[in-house]
Amino acid sequence: MTNQTMFTETIIEINKLRTQFGTTVIHENLSLRVQRGEIIALIGDSGVGKSTLLREIIVLEKPAAGSIKVFGIEVLNLSDKQTLWLRRHCGMMFQQGALFNSLTVGENVAVPLYEHTQLSERLIKEIVAFKIALVGLPASAKKKYPAQLSGGMIKRAAVARALALDPNILFLDEPTAGLDPIGAGAFDELILRLTESLGLTVVIVTHDLDLLWKVTNRVAVLADKQVFVVAPICELIQLDHPWLQNYFQGPRGRAARFNKITNCPERNEEGNRGMEIGNGK
Repeated sequence: MTNQTMFTETIIEINKLRTQFGTTVIHENLSLRVQRGEIIALIGDSGVGKSTLLREIIVLEKPAAGSIKVFGIEVLNLSDKQTLWLRRHCGMMFQQGALFNSLTVGENVAVPLYEHTQLSERLIKEIVAFKIALVGLPASAKKKYPAQLSGGMIKRAAVARALALDPNILFLDEPTAGLDPIGAGAFDELILRLTESLGLTVVIVTHDLDLLWKVTNRVAVLADKQVFVVAPICELIQLDHPWLQNYFQGPRGRAARFNKITNCPERNEEGNRGMEIGNGK
């Protein structure tokens, strides 16, 4: 993965989004563009609506106002049939995996195939076995229940389910939360490998500084109910903004920067060419 890669086609476009629960406003005039093929992370304080934004993109929640276009299609007024089509092309790994505890790993991965396709039982079993192997799980994991899995295995099983329908976009909500450093590092490698081999666009909600340095092309910072800035991480750390300085220049941020080999290009005379300041535009 390299931050020098040029991404020119917008696959998700969010404009002037307003999200409100009762009297509480989460997003106000929020805008963001995600380019096809990139890995972009959403960061910000707890409660700024990062996970909510993912759920709005795949029509699990509806904003109060604004526009969300995916593949150039406005998603906020889709019919039920159109919504199912959208979700077939968008895979989602929820926080903590969200596997069905009463189903085995194989049965969990098969759920979207049974819900969205008319494939034969034999073919579904073959696809399930392939997806389980794709995310680096042993074949024996297929017959295990979530309670029998480690945290890292649960995350991988959730990704296998998210990939069951061969989506174009993969959403990952806190994919490395709760994992030990070795498990988190292995998951970073999995994200990179899947993105490259499958041609995915990946949108990640995370607080994992190591993941940000190692995996992302760009990072979108949510603050004050909007997208404050979108830029490669090597450019974000140069901004003189109190929250960003605390986030990236604290002890954990400095350690992550020191330990990770990144593909950030050296700044040239043109300055911060990849940076977008002011609501993700």
